Amino acid sequence: MHNGYDCIVIGGGIIGLSCAYQLAKSNKSVLVLERDDIGSGTSGACDHMILLQSKAPGLPLKLAITSLEIYREWQKELPEDVEFATRGGMILIDKPEHIPVMEDFVKRQKSIGLNVEILDKREIKKRQPWVSDHVIASTYSPDDSQINPFRVLFALFQACTKLNVKFMRHEEVVEIIRKPYSWEVRTCTGQSYNSQIVVNAAGVWSAQVSSLVGLELPIRPKRGQIVVTEPIEEIGQTDAWDANYIISKHLSNFERDGVSKKLGLGFAMSRTHSGNYLIGSTREYVGFNKSTTYEAFKAITNRATELFPVFSKVRIIRSFAGLRPACEDGKYVIGEDPSNPGFFIATGHEGDGIALAPITGKLIADLVCGRKPVFEISEISPSRFRRQRISETVKR
Repeated sequence: MHNGYDCIVIGGGIIGLSCAYQLAKSNKSVLVLERDDIGSGTSGACDHMILLQSKAPGLPLKLAITSLEIYREWQKELPEDVEFATRGGMILIDKPEHIPVMEDFVKRQKSIGLNVEILDKREIKKRQPWVSDHVIASTYSPDDSQINPFRVLFALFQACTKLNVKFMRHEEVVEIIRKPYSWEVRTCTGQSYNSQIVVNAAGVWSAQVSSLVGLELPIRPKRGQIVVTEPIEEIGQTDAWDANYIISKHLSNFERDGVSKKLGLGFAMSRTHSGNYLIGSTREYVGFNKSTTYEAFKAITNRATELFPVFSKVRIIRSFAGLRPACEDGKYVIGEDPSNPGFFIATGHEGDGIALAPITGKLIADLVCGRKPVFEISEISPSRFRRQRISETVKR
C-alpha cells in the first residue's frame, strides 16, 4: 500500500492533466494513473481546434467560451509555448437547404454571446479566395482558435511536475474500493494507492472505470479519421468547416448521402503552426478499432477538393484515426457520482476534449475544493444516470 494522496486522477490525457494541474494549484496532492503513456490515447490522435462555432447554444457554448479564455491565460502561465493562435473560423454552406438550419444555429449562438455572423459569397471570397464557387454562404467567427495538443500535454506535464504531481504510467486501474473515509485504487501491477478523492478522466475507457464503483456510464468510443497534407502556403485567412460538420454532430436525422451518413462525415480544415493542413473528419462507432480506411480517406479528400479545388494539387503525407469518448445522450459527463461521494467524473467530450480541457479541469477542481462552479452544471452531472436507473426500475 502506497502513501495516500488527496486526489487520484485516472487518465493521463489532456482532460486528466488539466484536472491534475488545477487540483495541484489548489494545494491538493495528486497522483495520475495512466494505463499506457501520457497522451497516448485520444489526446494524441486529434486535431487542434478550440472551435466555438461547433458548440450547441447553451451550456456547451458557454463552457467553450470560458475555456478559450483559460487557454489565453495558459499561453502565458504554462512553461512551454502551446502554439495558441486565433485565426477565426468559417462554416461553409454549399446546399440551399442548409441555410435555414445554419441561420437558426447562428441566431441561437449569438444569443449566448458568440461573435458570429453569416457571410455572402463576396465576403467569403475575401477570406477564402480559393474556395469553390459552389459555396453559397458561410458563417464566420473571429474567435475560433487553436493550440498544439502535444505541446499542451507537455506543458501541463511540466507544470504538474513542478507542483509535485506524481505520474504512474502503465498502471491500468482494475479495482476501486470504498473505505470508510477514503478510496483504495488497485492497478494491474498489483499496486494499491489511497486517496480521499478519485477523478475518472479515462476517456474512452471511462465506462469501464466507472463500472468498478457500480455506475454504468453510456460512453462508447467514436472513431475520427483525419488526413494530413504536406506543408503549404496559407490558402485562406481562417480555418474552415462545412455545414455537414454541424449536422453530423447535432442533427443526425438530417437527410444525407449514404457514405456521409455511414461515416458521420463532416469537413474540417485547419492549418498547423508548421504549415500542414489537417483535414477530416469522421464520426464512426466501430468499437476500439483505430485503423484508418480507404473509404474514409477517399470521402475526406473528395470533399476537400469539392470545397477547395486547389487541394487536388496538394500531397497527402499521412492519415490517422483517434477514438473519442461519446455519451449516448450527446452531453458531457462532469461532476460527482451521488452514490459514491468523492468519486468524480470528467468524460464524454467526444471531439470537444481539446477545446474544453481547461474549463473541465477548473470545474472538477472547484467541485472537489467546495467552491461554487462558474456555471450551473447539473444537466451534465453523472447523477442523471442514477436517476434514469431509478426511473427504469420504477417502470418495471
